[in-house]
Amino acid sequence: MKNPLCRRKALTGFLFALTCAASPLTHAQDSDITRIVVGFAPGGAADSLARIYAEQLRQEGLGNVLVENKPGASSRLALEYVKKAPADGKTIFIGPSPMFTIFPLTYKKLSYDPDKDLVPVALLTDVPTVIATAVDAPYKTLDQYVQWLKQNPAQGSLGLASIGSAGHLGAFALSKELGLTVTPTPYRGASPMLVDVVSGNVSMGWDAVASMMPLYRGNKLRFLGVSGTRRIRALPDVPTAFEQGYPQFQYATSWYGAYVSASTPEATQQRLQDAFLKASQNPAAVSKLENLGLEVVGKSGAQARERMLAERAAWSPVVKASGFVAQD
Repeated sequence: MKNPLCRRKALTGFLFALTCAASPLTHAQDSDITRIVVGFAPGGAADSLARIYAEQLRQEGLGNVLVENKPGASSRLALEYVKKAPADGKTIFIGPSPMFTIFPLTYKKLSYDPDKDLVPVALLTDVPTVIATAVDAPYKTLDQYVQWLKQNPAQGSLGLASIGSAGHLGAFALSKELGLTVTPTPYRGASPMLVDVVSGNVSMGWDAVASMMPLYRGNKLRFLGVSGTRRIRALPDVPTAFEQGYPQFQYATSWYGAYVSASTPEATQQRLQDAFLKASQNPAAVSKLENLGLEVVGKSGAQARERMLAERAAWSPVVKASGFVAQD
Protein backbone atom coordinates (compact mmCIF):
# COMPACT_ATOMS: atom_id res chain seq x y z
CA MET A 1 0.00 0.00 0.00
CA LYS A 2 1.37 3.39 -0.97
CA ASN A 3 2.42 5.86 1.67
CA PRO A 4 -0.52 8.30 2.38
CA LEU A 5 1.90 11.21 2.02
CA CYS A 6 2.83 10.03 -1.46
CA ARG A 7 -0.83 9.69 -2.41
CA ARG A 8 -1.54 13.27 -1.22
CA LYS A 9 1.40 14.59 -3.25
CA ALA A 10 0.23 12.73 -6.33
CA LEU A 11 -3.34 14.04 -5.92
CA THR A 12 -2.07 17.58 -5.40
CA GLY A 13 0.03 17.34 -8.53
CA PHE A 14 -2.91 16.01 -10.54
CA LEU A 15 -5.20 18.84 -9.40
CA PHE A 16 -2.53 21.45 -10.15
CA ALA A 17 -2.06 20.06 -13.64
CA LEU A 18 -5.82 20.02 -14.20
CA THR A 19 -6.11 23.65 -13.05
CA CYS A 20 -3.32 24.74 -15.37
CA ALA A 21 -4.90 22.91 -18.28
CA ALA A 22 -8.25 24.61 -17.66
CA SER A 23 -6.87 28.10 -17.17
CA PRO A 24 -6.35 29.01 -20.86
CA LEU A 25 -9.93 28.00 -21.66
CA THR A 26 -11.35 29.97 -18.74
CA HIS A 27 -9.28 33.01 -19.69
CA ALA A 28 -10.43 32.74 -23.28
CA GLN A 29 -14.03 32.61 -22.17
CA ASP A 30 -13.61 35.62 -19.85
CA SER A 31 -11.84 37.65 -22.53
CA ASP A 32 -14.90 37.32 -24.78
CA ILE A 33 -17.22 38.79 -22.13
CA THR A 34 -18.11 42.48 -22.00
CA ARG A 35 -19.80 43.53 -18.79
CA ILE A 36 -22.21 46.44 -18.47
CA VAL A 37 -22.41 47.41 -14.81
CA VAL A 38 -25.39 49.32 -13.40
CA GLY A 39 -25.90 50.57 -9.86
CA PHE A 40 -29.54 49.56 -9.55
CA ALA A 41 -31.40 46.32 -8.91
CA PRO A 42 -32.92 44.31 -11.78
CA GLY A 43 -36.27 45.46 -13.13
CA GLY A 44 -35.87 49.23 -13.02
CA ALA A 45 -35.39 51.68 -15.87
CA ALA A 46 -31.57 51.68 -15.62
CA ASP A 47 -31.42 47.88 -15.65
CA SER A 48 -33.83 47.67 -18.59
CA LEU A 49 -31.83 50.30 -20.49
CA ALA A 50 -28.61 48.36 -19.91
CA ARG A 51 -30.16 45.13 -21.17
CA ILE A 52 -31.53 46.78 -24.29
CA TYR A 53 -28.09 48.15 -25.11
CA ALA A 54 -26.42 44.85 -24.22
CA GLU A 55 -28.51 43.08 -26.85
CA GLN A 56 -27.64 45.72 -29.44
CA LEU A 57 -23.93 45.55 -28.61
CA ARG A 58 -23.99 41.78 -29.14
CA GLN A 59 -25.40 42.43 -32.60
CA GLU A 60 -22.61 44.95 -33.20
CA GLY A 61 -20.01 42.23 -32.70
CA LEU A 62 -18.92 42.86 -29.12
CA GLY A 63 -19.27 39.19 -28.26
CA ASN A 64 -21.02 38.04 -25.12
CA VAL A 65 -22.36 41.17 -23.36
CA LEU A 66 -23.66 40.67 -19.84
CA VAL A 67 -25.39 43.05 -17.42
CA GLU A 68 -24.19 43.06 -13.81
CA ASN A 69 -26.29 44.73 -11.13
CA LYS A 70 -24.37 46.26 -8.24
CA PRO A 71 -26.92 48.39 -6.40
CA GLY A 72 -26.05 50.64 -3.48
CA ALA A 73 -24.76 54.08 -2.50
CA SER A 74 -26.61 55.82 -5.35
CA SER A 75 -24.66 53.83 -7.98
CA ARG A 76 -21.28 54.63 -6.44
CA LEU A 77 -20.56 50.95 -5.73
CA ALA A 78 -21.01 50.14 -9.40
CA LEU A 79 -18.80 53.05 -10.44
CA GLU A 80 -16.07 51.92 -8.02
CA TYR A 81 -16.20 48.42 -9.50
CA VAL A 82 -15.64 49.75 -13.03
CA LYS A 83 -12.97 52.17 -11.83
CA LYS A 84 -10.92 49.24 -10.47
CA ALA A 85 -11.50 46.93 -13.46
CA PRO A 86 -8.85 46.39 -16.17
CA ALA A 87 -8.78 49.28 -18.65
CA ASP A 88 -9.52 47.08 -21.66
CA GLY A 89 -13.03 48.26 -22.54
CA LYS A 90 -14.55 45.00 -21.28
CA THR A 91 -16.17 46.61 -18.22
CA ILE A 92 -18.58 49.47 -18.92
CA PHE A 93 -20.47 51.61 -16.42
CA ILE A 94 -23.89 52.91 -17.38
CA GLY A 95 -24.91 55.52 -14.86
CA PRO A 96 -27.02 58.62 -14.21
CA SER A 97 -25.61 62.08 -14.83
CA PRO A 98 -25.98 63.46 -11.26
CA MET A 99 -22.98 61.34 -10.26
CA PHE A 100 -20.88 63.65 -12.43
CA THR A 101 -22.88 66.90 -12.33
CA ILE A 102 -24.43 67.25 -8.84
CA PHE A 103 -22.61 64.79 -6.54
CA PRO A 104 -19.25 66.60 -6.96
CA LEU A 105 -20.97 69.73 -5.65
CA THR A 106 -23.05 68.27 -2.81
CA TYR A 107 -20.75 65.62 -1.29
CA LYS A 108 -17.84 66.79 0.84
CA LYS A 109 -15.82 63.81 -0.31
CA LEU A 110 -16.32 61.26 -3.06
CA SER A 111 -14.44 57.99 -3.50
CA TYR A 112 -13.97 58.78 -7.18
CA ASP A 113 -12.76 61.71 -9.26
CA PRO A 114 -15.63 62.63 -11.60
CA ASP A 115 -13.21 63.97 -14.21
CA LYS A 116 -10.25 61.60 -14.04
CA ASP A 117 -11.29 58.07 -13.09
CA LEU A 118 -13.79 57.35 -15.87
CA VAL A 119 -14.31 58.74 -19.35
CA PRO A 120 -17.66 58.88 -21.14
CA VAL A 121 -17.86 57.00 -24.43
CA ALA A 122 -21.48 57.89 -25.24
CA LEU A 123 -24.45 59.92 -24.08
CA LEU A 124 -27.33 57.45 -24.35
CA THR A 125 -30.71 58.77 -23.21
CA ASP A 126 -32.35 61.70 -21.49
CA VAL A 127 -34.50 61.11 -18.40
CA PRO A 128 -37.13 63.88 -18.60
CA THR A 129 -38.59 65.04 -15.31
CA VAL A 130 -41.80 66.90 -14.61
CA ILE A 131 -43.53 69.08 -12.02
CA ALA A 132 -46.89 67.53 -11.13
CA THR A 133 -49.91 68.39 -8.98
CA ALA A 134 -53.23 66.84 -8.09
CA VAL A 135 -55.85 67.14 -10.83
CA ASP A 136 -58.16 69.06 -8.50
CA ALA A 137 -55.50 71.55 -7.40
CA PRO A 138 -56.53 75.21 -7.86
CA TYR A 139 -53.74 75.84 -10.38
CA LYS A 140 -53.20 74.49 -13.88
CA THR A 141 -50.00 76.27 -14.93
CA LEU A 142 -46.79 77.32 -13.24
CA ASP A 143 -47.89 80.96 -13.36
CA GLN A 144 -51.10 80.05 -11.55
CA TYR A 145 -49.11 78.04 -9.01
CA VAL A 146 -46.87 81.02 -8.30
CA GLN A 147 -49.89 83.28 -7.84
CA TRP A 148 -51.50 80.73 -5.52
CA LEU A 149 -48.24 80.46 -3.56
CA LYS A 150 -48.13 84.21 -3.05
CA GLN A 151 -51.60 83.99 -1.51
CA ASN A 152 -50.79 80.84 0.48
CA PRO A 153 -47.10 81.22 1.39
CA ALA A 154 -47.18 78.61 4.15
CA GLN A 155 -48.47 75.88 1.87
CA GLY A 156 -45.66 75.74 -0.69
CA SER A 157 -44.17 72.24 -0.69
CA LEU A 158 -42.39 70.03 -3.19
CA GLY A 159 -42.48 66.26 -2.86
CA LEU A 160 -39.18 64.61 -3.79
CA ALA A 161 -38.14 60.99 -4.13
CA SER A 162 -34.60 62.01 -3.13
CA ILE A 163 -33.11 65.05 -1.44
CA GLY A 164 -30.25 66.87 -3.17
CA SER A 165 -31.69 66.10 -6.60
CA ALA A 166 -32.05 68.48 -9.52
CA GLY A 167 -35.69 68.95 -8.53
CA HIS A 168 -34.68 69.95 -5.02
CA LEU A 169 -32.10 72.42 -6.30
CA GLY A 170 -34.47 73.76 -8.95
CA ALA A 171 -37.13 74.39 -6.29
CA PHE A 172 -34.59 76.22 -4.16
CA ALA A 173 -33.58 78.41 -7.11
CA LEU A 174 -37.25 79.10 -7.86
CA SER A 175 -37.93 80.04 -4.23
CA LYS A 176 -34.98 82.39 -4.15
CA GLU A 177 -35.91 84.04 -7.44
CA LEU A 178 -39.52 84.64 -6.39
CA GLY A 179 -38.82 85.49 -2.78
CA LEU A 180 -41.18 82.70 -1.72
CA THR A 181 -40.75 79.46 0.17
CA VAL A 182 -41.12 76.08 -1.48
CA THR A 183 -40.27 73.55 1.21
CA PRO A 184 -38.65 70.33 -0.05
CA THR A 185 -40.39 67.25 1.34
CA PRO A 186 -38.29 64.10 0.87
CA TYR A 187 -39.80 60.61 0.65
CA ARG A 188 -38.41 57.10 0.55
CA GLY A 189 -39.01 56.70 -3.16
CA ALA A 190 -41.43 57.97 -5.77
CA SER A 191 -44.46 55.85 -4.83
CA PRO A 192 -45.20 57.33 -1.37
CA MET A 193 -44.44 60.80 -2.68
CA LEU A 194 -46.96 60.43 -5.50
CA VAL A 195 -49.65 59.30 -3.07
CA ASP A 196 -49.31 62.63 -1.28
CA VAL A 197 -49.25 64.60 -4.52
CA VAL A 198 -52.45 62.94 -5.75
CA SER A 199 -54.16 63.58 -2.42
CA GLY A 200 -52.94 67.18 -2.26
CA ASN A 201 -50.88 66.72 0.91
CA VAL A 202 -48.00 68.42 -0.92
CA SER A 203 -48.69 71.22 -3.37
CA MET A 204 -46.54 69.74 -6.12
CA GLY A 205 -44.15 66.87 -6.78
CA TRP A 206 -41.12 66.32 -8.96
CA ASP A 207 -39.74 63.11 -10.45
CA ALA A 208 -39.04 61.31 -13.71
CA VAL A 209 -41.84 61.39 -16.27
CA ALA A 210 -41.68 57.59 -16.45
CA SER A 211 -42.63 57.15 -12.78
CA MET A 212 -45.57 59.58 -13.07
CA MET A 213 -46.97 58.60 -16.46
CA PRO A 214 -49.38 55.85 -15.26
CA LEU A 215 -51.07 58.27 -12.83
CA TYR A 216 -51.09 61.00 -15.46
CA ARG A 217 -52.74 58.72 -18.00
CA GLY A 218 -55.22 57.68 -15.32
CA ASN A 219 -56.17 61.34 -14.82
CA LYS A 220 -54.81 61.36 -11.27
CA LEU A 221 -52.08 63.93 -11.88
CA ARG A 222 -51.74 67.21 -13.76
CA PHE A 223 -48.37 68.13 -15.29
CA LEU A 224 -47.39 71.79 -14.90
CA GLY A 225 -44.10 71.70 -16.77
CA VAL A 226 -41.37 69.36 -17.97
CA SER A 227 -37.65 69.89 -17.52
CA GLY A 228 -35.21 70.97 -20.20
CA THR A 229 -35.65 73.45 -23.02
CA ARG A 230 -37.81 71.45 -25.43
CA ARG A 231 -41.02 69.51 -25.14
CA ILE A 232 -40.71 65.76 -25.06
CA ARG A 233 -42.19 63.41 -27.64
CA ALA A 234 -44.29 61.54 -25.09
CA LEU A 235 -45.96 64.78 -23.87
CA PRO A 236 -46.16 67.18 -26.82
CA ASP A 237 -48.96 69.22 -25.18
CA VAL A 238 -47.12 69.80 -21.89
CA PRO A 239 -44.93 72.92 -22.00
CA THR A 240 -41.49 73.07 -20.44
CA ALA A 241 -40.98 75.14 -17.32
CA PHE A 242 -38.37 77.01 -19.35
CA GLU A 243 -40.80 78.17 -22.01
CA GLN A 244 -43.17 79.34 -19.28
CA GLY A 245 -40.49 81.68 -18.00
CA TYR A 246 -39.01 79.50 -15.26
CA PRO A 247 -35.45 78.53 -16.23
CA GLN A 248 -34.67 76.97 -12.83
CA PHE A 249 -35.50 73.50 -14.17
CA GLN A 250 -33.57 73.90 -17.42
CA TYR A 251 -30.92 71.42 -16.28
CA ALA A 252 -33.27 69.14 -14.35
CA THR A 253 -33.32 66.58 -17.15
CA SER A 254 -31.06 63.78 -16.02
CA TRP A 255 -29.39 61.48 -18.54
CA TYR A 256 -27.62 58.14 -18.81
CA GLY A 257 -24.13 57.80 -20.16
CA ALA A 258 -21.75 54.92 -20.84
CA TYR A 259 -18.29 55.15 -19.24
CA VAL A 260 -15.06 53.19 -19.11
CA SER A 261 -11.81 53.54 -17.21
CA ALA A 262 -9.95 56.69 -18.23
CA SER A 263 -6.89 54.55 -19.01
CA THR A 264 -8.73 52.65 -21.72
CA PRO A 265 -6.92 53.01 -25.08
CA GLU A 266 -8.43 55.64 -27.35
CA ALA A 267 -8.99 53.12 -30.14
CA THR A 268 -11.05 50.98 -27.76
CA GLN A 269 -13.02 54.02 -26.59
CA GLN A 270 -13.77 54.90 -30.21
CA ARG A 271 -14.91 51.35 -30.98
CA LEU A 272 -17.30 51.39 -28.02
CA GLN A 273 -18.58 54.84 -28.91
CA ASP A 274 -19.33 53.72 -32.47
CA ALA A 275 -21.15 50.63 -31.19
CA PHE A 276 -23.28 52.58 -28.70
CA LEU A 277 -24.18 55.26 -31.23
CA LYS A 278 -25.18 52.67 -33.81
CA ALA A 279 -27.26 50.88 -31.17
CA SER A 280 -28.98 54.19 -30.38
CA GLN A 281 -30.19 54.36 -33.99
CA ASN A 282 -31.85 50.95 -33.99
CA PRO A 283 -35.63 51.53 -34.34
CA ALA A 284 -36.58 48.55 -32.18
CA ALA A 285 -34.22 49.64 -29.40
CA VAL A 286 -35.45 53.23 -29.60
CA SER A 287 -39.06 52.07 -29.29
CA LYS A 288 -38.28 49.96 -26.23
CA LEU A 289 -36.39 52.83 -24.57
CA GLU A 290 -39.16 55.32 -25.26
CA ASN A 291 -41.66 52.91 -23.71
CA LEU A 292 -39.58 53.20 -20.53
CA GLY A 293 -40.11 56.96 -20.51
CA LEU A 294 -36.63 57.68 -21.83
CA GLU A 295 -35.64 59.81 -24.82
CA VAL A 296 -32.81 58.46 -26.95
CA VAL A 297 -30.05 61.01 -27.51
CA GLY A 298 -27.15 59.00 -28.93
CA LYS A 299 -24.27 61.46 -28.78
CA SER A 300 -20.50 61.08 -28.55
CA GLY A 301 -18.38 60.81 -25.44
CA ALA A 302 -17.00 64.30 -26.08
CA GLN A 303 -20.53 65.70 -26.20
CA ALA A 304 -21.39 63.86 -22.99
CA ARG A 305 -18.41 65.43 -21.24
CA GLU A 306 -19.28 68.88 -22.58
CA ARG A 307 -22.82 68.58 -21.24
CA MET A 308 -21.54 67.23 -17.92
CA LEU A 309 -19.29 70.23 -17.34
CA ALA A 310 -21.95 72.73 -18.45
CA GLU A 311 -24.54 71.31 -16.06
CA ARG A 312 -22.10 71.20 -13.17
CA ALA A 313 -21.22 74.83 -13.76
CA ALA A 314 -24.91 75.75 -13.86
CA TRP A 315 -25.71 73.98 -10.58
CA SER A 316 -22.62 75.18 -8.72
CA PRO A 317 -23.93 78.62 -7.64
CA VAL A 318 -27.31 77.09 -6.73
CA VAL A 319 -25.68 74.50 -4.47
CA LYS A 320 -23.47 77.12 -2.82
CA ALA A 321 -26.43 79.40 -2.18
CA SER A 322 -28.50 76.54 -0.74
CA GLY A 323 -25.77 75.35 1.61
CA PHE A 324 -26.91 71.78 1.00
CA VAL A 325 -24.47 69.00 1.89
CA ALA A 326 -25.32 65.40 0.98
CA GLN A 327 -25.20 62.76 3.68
CA ASP A 328 -24.44 59.09 3.07
